[in-house]
Amino acid sequence: MTIMNCPDCGHERTRVIDTESSDDGSSVRRRRECQRCSFRFTTYERPEWDSLQVKKRDGAIEPFDRAKLRAGIDRAVEKRDVPETTVTELVEEIEATIQARDTRIVSSTFVGELVSEQLRDVDKVAYIRFVSVYKAFSEPEEFLRELDAVLDAELDNFEPAAPDDDPPNS
Repeated sequence: MTIMNCPDCGHERTRVIDTESSDDGSSVRRRRECQRCSFRFTTYERPEWDSLQVKKRDGAIEPFDRAKLRAGIDRAVEKRDVPETTVTELVEEIEATIQARDTRIVSSTFVGELVSEQLRDVDKVAYIRFVSVYKAFSEPEEFLRELDAVLDAELDNFEPAAPDDDPPNS
């Protein structure tokens, strides 16, 4: 039995009113009601990945944390014109890629590279923000090198407009 404290009054006695599985079966939505104050709220339950771990740069191993992944992407896209749905899709794609691997321990470097690749396609500024933290830039030159790489890639993909048939009036 899981104890769920009421987010309104903190009472630990709540009851489940309704339970519904998501379409893909990856989570369960439960409507709950506090037995003290009758406040109603929703919880979402997702199976824990007991076996999926992330190995940090310092060698420490910790459980994969979807919320931490989301927070990092949210910081990168803050005040950018990136829809919430796009961020959710990014998190889901990255999580699915990690789950699909044969190994249950992934490096934080691998996760960072996945996020970087995805963000580069979505928003160049968010990408630069993310890699500057992820790669721990300590010198302005490192930031400039990464920015130059992004700009060079943009120029490589740039297609000039077709020349006009009529020359400009002189």
